[in-house]
Amino acid sequence: MKNKGRLITAVAVYVTLIASVVFSIYKIITSSSVTDEAAAHVRSDYVLMLLQCILGIVVLGVPAFLEKKFSFEMPNAMAIAYFVFLYCAIYLGEVRQFYYLIPHWDDVLHCFSAGMLGAFGFSLVDILNKSEKIKMNLNPYFVSLFAFSFALSIGALWEIYEFSGDCFFGLNMQKYRLENGSLLTGNAALSDTMHDIIIDAVGALTVSVSGLLGNIHRKKQ
Repeated sequence: MKNKGRLITAVAVYVTLIASVVFSIYKIITSSSVTDEAAAHVRSDYVLMLLQCILGIVVLGVPAFLEKKFSFEMPNAMAIAYFVFLYCAIYLGEVRQFYYLIPHWDDVLHCFSAGMLGAFGFSLVDILNKSEKIKMNLNPYFVSLFAFSFALSIGALWEIYEFSGDCFFGLNMQKYRLENGSLLTGNAALSDTMHDIIIDAVGALTVSVSGLLGNIHRKKQ
């Protein structure tokens, strides 16, 4: 059963993102009259902010969609963690610029999201095991491998999304451009993406190993 905390958290994040969309559009319009290169970089930052906020509003409904589509109920704690992650990643990260202001903010979010996705991978297998339509009794090691692979795959898809945004819209999602507008080259330009993937792997591995040990312990009881 969905609790009030889950609903309140979802509504709060939704309202915050809507307000951020309005703010982003206003800043894009007001900066459009300036034509120098520095202003162009500022506009691209606000375009990125706008796209991220719109994406956040869309994916905010993912838990409800999955529950309706596959007839299951996501744990309230997991749903709340998902909403809080969106708030931290989009509003605090992009709108409030925590990615630049708070050291390792991006690392913390990548590790947290990978762990959360790994936990969802375990939950997904558990749901299938309990389903009357699908009879499954998977090896704990395979379940752990699935959870790890699932989390890391979503992380890789996210990096593809960032790369596409940079290529087609001139954004700076992969942080290849510094705040002063100068471009990174060589290994420095790749470090953000590879660093993110490594952090994703660490978060996913931590949850996968923890889940594996928990499953083995339960089977022994």
